[in-house]
Amino acid sequence: MGSPCELLTDTDDKSSAEQLLDIVSAEAWRVEDKFSRYLPGNITAQINTSNGATVEVDDETGDLLDFAETLHQLSDGLFDITSGILGKLWHFDGSDKIPDGDDVKSVLKHVGWTRLDWSRPRLTLFPGMQIDLGGLGKEYAVDRAGNLVAAQTEAGCLVNYGGDLVATGRPKDAAGWRVGIEEPDDRSALAGQVIRLVRGGLATSGDARRFLKKGGIRYGHILNPTTGWPIEGSPRSVTVAADTCTQAGMLATLAMLKGAAAEDFLDQQEVRHWCLR
Repeated sequence: MGSPCELLTDTDDKSSAEQLLDIVSAEAWRVEDKFSRYLPGNITAQINTSNGATVEVDDETGDLLDFAETLHQLSDGLFDITSGILGKLWHFDGSDKIPDGDDVKSVLKHVGWTRLDWSRPRLTLFPGMQIDLGGLGKEYAVDRAGNLVAAQTEAGCLVNYGGDLVATGRPKDAAGWRVGIEEPDDRSALAGQVIRLVRGGLATSGDARRFLKKGGIRYGHILNPTTGWPIEGSPRSVTVAADTCTQAGMLATLAMLKGAAAEDFLDQQEVRHWCLR
């Protein structure tokens, strides 16, 4: 998941809490092991090393690929799981190391959902192309874990994978789980805003941790797959509440891809949201 993961549960039974934690932990590792592009031997690695050969995928992978295709269409091509290969050039570590423009153009030859052939259950990539499900995987894992926990207990639980959340119900003696939204440039322990999450998902997209800065210009980590450069004019962070974490993450990411029109896009979706600039 690339971040700390936790489970909060409203119970006095330590054994029950530990069992729920085991379920959440096992699901996080299962999704990580299966879909991370940084691990050898999994389905993502098989696809990314296929060198033009067709790979047949299982139903779970197929569902994520179908979802990726839907997001590509909804975003007018700006959400593209083949753009992860641009990470070979862009390292958003807070430094001023901006890649060479010619290098970006060279890598762009291997980017583009329309350049692959997806006919479920078979996927074919042109040689040199890769996929990266990181823009979907964490939110998907959160919802999976939340569903597994809800099937085991009626106690209110909050699953948190690195700030992407799902609540299965509120604590007994509270109006909801207190969730803080941090200010992008504030390194204190205090949240800029606190909201109450009773049930459903919450996800945040932003550049508080992943950015470059050079010549007074800040480059956020969300890239435009058609240019190979960061999206311009986006909020510093977008937080969305929705029925599921996957829905919240989808809307937060699509909003960031809208750049300066992020707030207008979210207003049209009629979802609770918080944008910080």
